[in-house]
Amino acid sequence: QVQLEESGGGLVQPGDSLTLSCAASGPTFSTYAVGWFRQASGKEREFVGAIAWSGYSTRYGDSVRGRCTVSRDNAKNVASLQLRDLRPEDTAVYYCAAGGYDNHPGSYTYWGQGTQVTVSS
Repeated sequence: QVQLEESGGGLVQPGDSLTLSCAASGPTFSTYAVGWFRQASGKEREFVGAIAWSGYSTRYGDSVRGRCTVSRDNAKNVASLQLRDLRPEDTAVYYCAAGGYDNHPGSYTYWGQGTQVTVSS
């Protein structure tokens, strides 16, 4: 069993950078990939990025590639998402999830509650 909790969201201005954290509890966190997804109001959940259990492989969604870095520290049971050059279209609730290393939400078993990110001047 893995429990996840996101933090670090808030109101930011266009062009800013933001780092979201995902704190995990449970002894098996290090055996799962971590995915980051976001869901804007009225839209489907969108893949942002993922990192393999080892931390040696990452993948990113098309809308954030080049502006996003996903990392993890298995010793601390924490994963992070850094998003740079934020745009109003990045406004969404951001979720971290643990499960398979994939772009699809259905591959992930455990989910956090989400943290709101609002990009506005």
